[in-house]
Amino acid sequence: MERNQIRFNVCIETCINRPPISISPPTSHAFPLFPLSDPPIRKQIVSLPTEVQLAALWSITQQTMECLNIGKMDDNLGNIPHEEFTLDGTVDQHGRPAVRATTGKWFAGVLLLVNQGLATLAFFGVGVNLVLFLTRVMGQDNAEAANNVSKWTGTVYIFSLLGAFLSDSYWGRYKTCAIFQAIFVAGLVLLSLCSYIFLIKPNGCGDEEVPCGSPSSLHTMLFYVSIYLIALGNGGYQPTIATFGSDQFDEDHPQESQSKLSFFSYFYLALNLGSLFSNTILVYFEDKGMWTLGFWASAGSAILALVMFLVGTPWYRHFKPTGNPISRFCQVVVAAIRKWKIEQPSNGDELYEGDGRELADNSSRNILHTKEFRFLDKAAIITSKERLDNPWRLCPVTQVEEVKCILRLFPIWLCTILYSVVFTQMASLFVEQGDAMKTMVSGFHIPPASMSSFDILSVAAFIFIYRRVLDPLVASLKKSSPRGLTELQRMGVGLIIAVMAMLAAGIVEHFRLKYANKDCSQCTNSSSLSIFWQVPQYVLIGASEVFMYVGQLEFFNGQTPDGLKSFGSALCMTSISLGNYVSSLLVSIVIKISTNDKMPGWIPGNLNKGHLDRFYFLLAALTIADFVVYLICAKWYKYIEFEQRSSGKQDEEKQGDLRF
Repeated sequence: MERNQIRFNVCIETCINRPPISISPPTSHAFPLFPLSDPPIRKQIVSLPTEVQLAALWSITQQTMECLNIGKMDDNLGNIPHEEFTLDGTVDQHGRPAVRATTGKWFAGVLLLVNQGLATLAFFGVGVNLVLFLTRVMGQDNAEAANNVSKWTGTVYIFSLLGAFLSDSYWGRYKTCAIFQAIFVAGLVLLSLCSYIFLIKPNGCGDEEVPCGSPSSLHTMLFYVSIYLIALGNGGYQPTIATFGSDQFDEDHPQESQSKLSFFSYFYLALNLGSLFSNTILVYFEDKGMWTLGFWASAGSAILALVMFLVGTPWYRHFKPTGNPISRFCQVVVAAIRKWKIEQPSNGDELYEGDGRELADNSSRNILHTKEFRFLDKAAIITSKERLDNPWRLCPVTQVEEVKCILRLFPIWLCTILYSVVFTQMASLFVEQGDAMKTMVSGFHIPPASMSSFDILSVAAFIFIYRRVLDPLVASLKKSSPRGLTELQRMGVGLIIAVMAMLAAGIVEHFRLKYANKDCSQCTNSSSLSIFWQVPQYVLIGASEVFMYVGQLEFFNGQTPDGLKSFGSALCMTSISLGNYVSSLLVSIVIKISTNDKMPGWIPGNLNKGHLDRFYFLLAALTIADFVVYLICAKWYKYIEFEQRSSGKQDEEKQGDLRF
């Protein structure tokens, strides 16, 4: 009864303030149920005949019961105290309020982390050595292969926008993850079959010594279909699983809110640990020409990941999808344009706040008014001609602020793209650079792609160092805030470390050329400089990832409105995508400008005749310029501020968080 009374108190306001609904009471009278909070309406009802008043009372009772769903409540939930339910509006798999003790938290979170690790193992089992597969099996040169890998990797993350849109708008995060993981598995199985039947001919080809035959157009088409199915499946799944994992922790609960912040660090750690196996064991076999074995191992890992995901179904917490955000954004723009001649109000108190009916499920919060982009505020101005039920003429402040929020994120997001240009070199030019170095150590061959293991170990180490050492240390030194580095500050640190990584890579390439045999055009390992000189650049890239990408995940997820959390994670993935496309474009421009009749260019087929070091130094200079622009954008940015939920908690205002 206590729980029913609480639900009654919460829902009765919604029921009596809902728009007019035509109902048929058990009499000969038809009575429209108007908002009973309106005094004139109450007076009109009192003046009606007794029979009609009884009909109205019956209608109110029936609709209130329907709102509360009292007649359909599960008896098993009837005795659960209200405080044991989550406060953020999440539900279980049956659509009922999520019970804190039996759903979510670290049990569900760990399942999703294991799922992420296995899926990442499968993805990098293909992606990390794809540049060598294209050169050794598909017969492409270095520049063409590097460009194709950049385009493919970029497409992976472009598909993250599709997954985020379907997740936030229609399917929900659970269904989106399940469907795209199934597509991912299908792509890996097709790639394994295509390689075994068509591409690896003669058997054992694709290593450093035995070249493969030229594939036919049909076989090439099947290969690209399979890898782009992998791109679709992994791309649509990645941002959704990150947000779905954070959904398992109640943001409005003191302990769980801290776990929510930690989840993103562990998520990125799981991603890197999952790729550790593929970057060492699988890469070794693929480098020896056992491509089919590596691809089948990836397919098996993806299948196991999907099974692990489905096993956790009864324990997951869910947010209901909120509908198409594109129409909501368009409504704000159209309504503001229609009122462009109307005088701007002096403050936000005069703007339309809405009636709060869309927030009745407690899973969303109102966003407080801000002063930026004031033109859009005209969409929330009430005029004498305005109808409250026409969203194309009048929008509530929260809807206007959703558009402002995305506009404020845009400059920060743009500044992260150039970092992704640096990051993508690890999967392309770093591998080609390592392939042109001395890879034999004590008689053991080191696959160039396996050097990314040092990046993974660096990520694991720096996540621990940051969470356990740096963050508490900075928090103790800051007197104005109990927090350590803010997300924006961490992303700035990531850019600085990225500059150091490019300088290290350029210096290593300079000395690799110094010890290279430039007269040997067919020599793969044509430099006496050991491949282990690449370790510093990989370690620095790993350290920068901890600050940049983990900070990005937390920042974009926390700074997007409640109905667009997957979109926030997709922004991080999309910056990686555009970074790959920009990298491909930059490589093409550099090759065209630096190549002439007498000069082979900076990135020729034989790196010993080029100047890859100059390309690395160019990236370092561009990243420095990007960092300067980023500082300006971060200083300008104002953090989103929510009103409290009905549970009573309010987010703290975070303003001017980039302090140096």
